[in-house]
Amino acid sequence: MALSRRQPAGRSLTVQTDAEGHTAGWATTEAARDFEAALKLPPDTSTAAFFDVDNTMMQGASIYWLARGLAARNYFTTGDLLRFGWQQLRFRVVAAEHSGHMTSAREAALAFVEGWQVADLERLSEEIFDELMAERIWSGTRALAQLHLDAGQRVWLVTAAPVELGRVIAQRLDLTGALGTVAEVRDGVYTGRLAGDLMHGPAKADAIRQLAVAEGLDLARCTAYSDSSNDLPMLSAVGHAVAVNPDAGLRREARERGWEVRDFRTGRKAAKVAAPTALAAGALTGAVLAGLALRRRRTPPA
Repeated sequence: MALSRRQPAGRSLTVQTDAEGHTAGWATTEAARDFEAALKLPPDTSTAAFFDVDNTMMQGASIYWLARGLAARNYFTTGDLLRFGWQQLRFRVVAAEHSGHMTSAREAALAFVEGWQVADLERLSEEIFDELMAERIWSGTRALAQLHLDAGQRVWLVTAAPVELGRVIAQRLDLTGALGTVAEVRDGVYTGRLAGDLMHGPAKADAIRQLAVAEGLDLARCTAYSDSSNDLPMLSAVGHAVAVNPDAGLRREARERGWEVRDFRTGRKAAKVAAPTALAAGALTGAVLAGLALRRRRTPPA
């Protein structure tokens, strides 16, 4: 496990409305007040909140927006994106749990950064966040994170994306830090291999347990947020689980377990976001983490 942290700056909570006058992110203002009241507790540094990123904190997949930004900078081709995206979509839909496929995915992950300087990926992630991701942060989820910060709790992102990208998102949102997939580095340069496991499924639960030991956190009093049934291990590892913009599997599980559900999508927006998110989280993760490994242009960024 690797983590990156930043002490959050104080920020007051604001509730925004969209162009149609709807409250952004909250089903009702009454629910917002109830949730805020529940979090108005004395500062508690033994408690933390863990947020998945893709379609939980951000509309769509962070790795997709990173891919878009890299493609605009000619680091790989549209053909690479489509070809390997389709392969990864098949992996997720048909055989996500088959060990052979998981092994292949692990071997391919982060190979695209082989030969790059760590500082270059961090710089590009900052640029691309500002260009493409900032406006896609769910205001409702960001408000939830702020409630935890205002209650004196720490807030961590937990993402399968490269930890450098997770760190950038956490820094831009003034959160505590990020747990993410870690690439092996030698002398400030990526080798193209992983240093550990993909931050996916059970690995997320393992990561927050390790963090809890290191940081003195009581997981029974912590909260986790996710949109995906893939994150059931992480959600089950804490005392309070919240399904945010849930997929069908997680919504069903939340109903059975009595977990909170927060859906910040309007019906129209849900239809627009759900399919691209499924594609982005699986297919386009594959496009970046596998496709770039075989891209025609292998020159690291200048």
